[in-house]
Amino acid sequence: MLVNWHDQDHIYLVCGKTDMRKGIDGLAMVIAENYGLGLELYNNSLFLFCGGRNNRFKGLFWDGEGFIMLYKGHLS
Repeated sequence: MLVNWHDQDHIYLVCGKTDMRKGIDGLAMVIAENYGLGLELYNNSLFLFCGGRNNRFKGLFWDGEGFIMLYKGHLS
């Protein structure tokens, strides 16, 4: 399935340090446990996470059939 990355209803920046070893289930649990029912995981929203370093990021997006996890990292 192709995702139109320009047509998100919401983009959330998850504040604080996130354990970048977490996978899809772990990141979904961070949202559900810390941000409550006010945020819907399944409503065309993109969640962005940052780790302890400022050169690694993860994103979590529900595409209607399952989660897509995005990762951006730099080696130095």
